[in-house]
Amino acid sequence: MRYFDTHCHLGLIHENRLEQLVIVQYAKRASVQHIVSICNSLTDFEVVYNNLKSASGVYHAVGVSPSESGNRLDGWEAKITELIKLPRIVAIGETGLDYVKNFAPKQVQVDLFLKHLEIARRADLPAIIHNREAGGDILDILKTKIPAKGAIFHCYSADWTLARAALDLPVYFSFAGNITYKNIRKLVETVQNLPEDRILIESEAPFMVPAKYSKRRNKPEYLPEVADAIAEIRGVPVEEMSEILYQNSLRAFNLPAEDK
Repeated sequence: MRYFDTHCHLGLIHENRLEQLVIVQYAKRASVQHIVSICNSLTDFEVVYNNLKSASGVYHAVGVSPSESGNRLDGWEAKITELIKLPRIVAIGETGLDYVKNFAPKQVQVDLFLKHLEIARRADLPAIIHNREAGGDILDILKTKIPAKGAIFHCYSADWTLARAALDLPVYFSFAGNITYKNIRKLVETVQNLPEDRILIESEAPFMVPAKYSKRRNKPEYLPEVADAIAEIRGVPVEEMSEILYQNSLRAFNLPAEDK
């Protein structure tokens, strides 16, 4: 079996380059072949990118997350335009809206989100979407502004109603360790009903640790637990489900198909 971690904050697990490389190696030992590294700010992105630019199997997304929407750097749009020219940049983000943490006024967040979607459109890249209690607004925006390469709802935690409404768009839904928790009826319903070719998995490390490893700091090597949970919910053999998830991930990031 093989796995693709579509969303991991490697720079938040460890700051040290050698420790980050060790995390990647341990992930590969657990059959996690690829990781998309996510950074919340452009400053953090440059540090992590330089630390891991020689690490095989590591890809990168670039953007200013909603958590930084209130204190983004001047000239951030021009900076992203330059950074996306680097090798192994596969997405813009994470971006989106967060109406729980209130990192900035809603309109500030919306403006930032719209600019990221425009960058993704121009760069012909997918956008990675952060959504916390803002699904309606995000969906309304995506209906007219989604980039041609689509979008990924990362760490999906909304209900089936939102997912079903979004299926007319070129979007994927990525699930993290929270799919292994108790009392997650709405997530189970979503996983049961989604077309199999729209489902992805992620670690969201160092957050959202699977239940089996509770009280530990999450790492991408724990990702197989998420795949196992998806397989169980859908009633599909884990070997089959893992390969479906892997191929979906390659397609979501427009990477070449790989033979099993």
